[in-house]
Amino acid sequence: MTSIAERRTAFRALHERGCFVLPNPWDRGSARYLEHLGFAALATTSSGAAWSRGRPDGSATRDEVLDHLADIVAATSLPVNADLEDGYGASADQVAESVALAVGTGVAGLSIEDASDGVTLDLEVAVERLSAAREAIDASGHDVLLVGRADGFFNGSPDLADILTRLRAFAAAGADCLYAPGISDPAAIRAIVEAVAPKPVNVLVGGASQVTVADLAALGVRRISVGGALARAAWGGFETAATALAQGRFDGFDRAVPGADLNALFADTPDRVGNGPEADQPG
Repeated sequence: MTSIAERRTAFRALHERGCFVLPNPWDRGSARYLEHLGFAALATTSSGAAWSRGRPDGSATRDEVLDHLADIVAATSLPVNADLEDGYGASADQVAESVALAVGTGVAGLSIEDASDGVTLDLEVAVERLSAAREAIDASGHDVLLVGRADGFFNGSPDLADILTRLRAFAAAGADCLYAPGISDPAAIRAIVEAVAPKPVNVLVGGASQVTVADLAALGVRRISVGGALARAAWGGFETAATALAQGRFDGFDRAVPGADLNALFADTPDRVGNGPEADQPG
């Protein structure tokens, strides 16, 4: 069993060298299965969690997100990075409050987007909010990694020069890791890595791709996340089986995992240390 402080230390160490995959579970079962496969850390996905509740991405309240973070942290012994979207606050002070609450759930890292409701924020505003997040983490006394996100490629502003400007500003404001989801061109990825060096860069691979972990590592990428892709893959399997069933067929179950295998796996993975006393200790 791993303490919250140990997870946070291990998570920061992962960002110091090499390249690692940071998969995104959406519930306790998927978190435990990913730990079973040997991944070193996990990250939540706002979209995957929302779909599991039958709701669209971006619809969760702050309290729902905090409950979800605590649930995932309790399900695994691995470090967990939180998808905190825009920080769940209209002001920098509200973002800081959200960050402090998220730190209390036991997460090892958290990301703050530079957009709200799909609209990219002015750079000055985005920096102010990220700086507030940095200050909240520092005030907590916990070693939680802060990820600065530039979401222009997701929000209709695919201007690489602007993305680079934003990521440099976020790095200067205290982000420990930089992330521009939606960028897949190797030259653009390398430009991002060089722009914020020596700070680590996260790249999103959100769908089927010929790119490999080795390819991204060669570009200088430190970590790779998949967002809602695993959740969408699971929904794809469910859709295939359920559609066949609705049509009077049972062949959609041909790739179903045996129940005995899942029972055996989950029997060996009891709840881990979550947001208990250790989460209140520095580290």
